[in-house]
Amino acid sequence: MKFQSIEFLNGNCTLANISKRVFLVSFTLFVTVFLLSLLRGSLHSSSKISASTSLRSNDTKQCDLFSGKWVSHPQGPYYNTETCHFIPDQQNCIKNGRPDTEFMNWRWKPDECDLPLFNAKQFLEIVRGKSMAFVGDSVGRNQMQSLLCLLAGVAYPNDISGRYTLHPYSTVRFYADYNFTLATVWSTFLVRASDADPGGHSYSSIMKLYLDEVDKSWVTQIQNFDYVIISVGQWFLRPLMFYESGQVVGCYYCNNENITTLTNYYGLKKAYQTAFKTLMDLKGYKGVTILRTYSPQHFENGQWNDGGSCGRTRPFTPKEMRLDGYMLEGYLSEVEVFRAEEKEARKRGLQFWLIDISELMMLRPDGHPNKYGRSRDKNMTVNDCVHWCIPGPIDTWNEFLLHMMKIGYGISFN
Repeated sequence: MKFQSIEFLNGNCTLANISKRVFLVSFTLFVTVFLLSLLRGSLHSSSKISASTSLRSNDTKQCDLFSGKWVSHPQGPYYNTETCHFIPDQQNCIKNGRPDTEFMNWRWKPDECDLPLFNAKQFLEIVRGKSMAFVGDSVGRNQMQSLLCLLAGVAYPNDISGRYTLHPYSTVRFYADYNFTLATVWSTFLVRASDADPGGHSYSSIMKLYLDEVDKSWVTQIQNFDYVIISVGQWFLRPLMFYESGQVVGCYYCNNENITTLTNYYGLKKAYQTAFKTLMDLKGYKGVTILRTYSPQHFENGQWNDGGSCGRTRPFTPKEMRLDGYMLEGYLSEVEVFRAEEKEARKRGLQFWLIDISELMMLRPDGHPNKYGRSRDKNMTVNDCVHWCIPGPIDTWNEFLLHMMKIGYGISFN
């Protein structure tokens, strides 16, 4: 809060004028003290333990974009299967026969402001001559595919993935009219990983994670990117053997009495620490690093491999559902690391942003493909309560992204 000083003019002054000025100075001091006391009281009464992210607009008013509710939006989605050819079969819920469509008719409404609609032309102008990479697992790829569809009404990119040596799940696309490169870089753990099961890789086989060694397959690709959006989480729920300095330090869900049992959150935090520190130390890297927080799953009556499903057709209200259990722990682990590393990044002149979607997406059990999902590698349907239908609530993540890029970003942790 700024207070302007009162400047006295030179020249002759009458006693009346001097009295008036003394009164004005006294009155100004009184008002200043009064306002400061109110401010102290307000800060004291509103203090709480939380990790909330605010965006600062041009008029310095802060609004927590991620605190609000889902409201009816009868206008429907930005695109459909006719206007976007990038919708993958795995998340193309309408093509796969989902009969209800109401899940596409909701928008996120922050409590204290409005989240602007996505403007594809505006987005492409902002990223003209720049580059953006989604680094992480298939949910990160899910967001990138949503972005492709949001932009499809204005421009279609060329697939230039063949020019690079990449993981088969990684892609690079180029918008020639805007000189904009959009990539997805596959790295499920962010750190070096390998199979530990002699029987080979499967959905439930144990894996080795070298928590202090970054996965070079992604970090060598993104040095010159302007925006790097990082997101992992779901793969940390499988059996894991943790290594640091080349030595086993513990394991998660591996049932080995001779090895210290650690939580998967231990591995998640260490992996993010290694990734963030590597980016800060990466020579020549000046990009904006963006953490998209944990994306919740909504299996009910079982898990993905024992009959679990997610057949709800409407959002929860905040009173009906909140983050808890392992999803809350995963979210808090990410935020804890982010808070520490963001402070260090600022000292080095780097920008770390947070897209805090965990709690608001917890309210969207209706947004998953459920039995209208398909396996990426096999010609079969699956009960998918991890990924998100396209179009669907995942488009909101890119509304957040555009808004941050458009007005600038400020973070506030109470």
